[in-house]
Amino acid sequence: MWKEGSIKVHDSIIHYWVKCYEKSSEFGIDKGRISKLMLKRKEEFIANYDRGWDIEPVDEDTEIALAILLLEHN
Repeated sequence: MWKEGSIKVHDSIIHYWVKCYEKSSEFGIDKGRISKLMLKRKEEFIANYDRGWDIEPVDEDTEIALAILLLEHN
């Protein structure tokens, strides 16, 4: 199931899209439930995962947003 939303980290508004399943998968982030993830700040993609990292988190704010999403959805 796709989920979409925004997270505020420090002064950054990070928009996210995640595709997560009910069960963990070998293709998920850390073998978890999230198989696809896109993080975008303004017009720039700052992380992208599609069964593997296409764009790894670019900075600390992105890593914090990813950690929040992993706690919620993975």
